Amino acid sequence: MSGSLRAGSVNGEVLKTIIELSPDNITITLFDGIAALPHFNPDHEADPPTSVIEWRAALQRAHAVVICSPEYAHGVPGVLKNALDWVVGTGEFMYKPVALINASPGSHFVLPQLTETLAVMMGNVRAVTLSMIGIKRDQLSMRLDDTICAELREVLATLISAVDTARK
Repeated sequence: MSGSLRAGSVNGEVLKTIIELSPDNITITLFDGIAALPHFNPDHEADPPTSVIEWRAALQRAHAVVICSPEYAHGVPGVLKNALDWVVGTGEFMYKPVALINASPGSHFVLPQLTETLAVMMGNVRAVTLSMIGIKRDQLSMRLDDTICAELREVLATLISAVDTARK
C-alpha cells in the first residue's frame, strides 16, 4: 500500500513496479482503500465501519505487507498513520513480514517512525530507501533502471524468504 493519496505518486509507481517485477508464483494486491478509512476512534473498534473491516481483512489475507510511503513534515503521512491506528489492537501485523520503502533519499524520519509503530504491533520489519533521487518518478523509468529493479527484487526476495521461514 502507498502512504500517499496523490494520483500518480512515486510511491504508487514503486508499488506498481514491484508488482510487475514479482515472480509468477507470487500474487500482490495493491490496497488503495486507506483514503476511505474514517478517523480512528477507539469507541468504534468493537463495531468498525465497513472500510475498516475490509482493511483488516486485506491484512489478514496477506502473507506479507509492502508499504511505500513519503515523508510529510518530517513524519508519517496522517492517512497512513490513521490506517495503522485502526489495526494496533487487532493483531494483523503480528509476526508478519513488512517491507517499508521510501523513494526519497532526502527523507530521514518516516522509516524510523514507521518501524517503531510496526514494532509495537509486532511486525517483522525491513526498511529500505531506494537509490533514486527524484529522477525516476514513473513505473517505466523505474522498470528501465537496473539499480532500482535490483533493489526492488531484493525487497521481494527478502519478503519471500521471511514468509517461507514463517511457514516452517
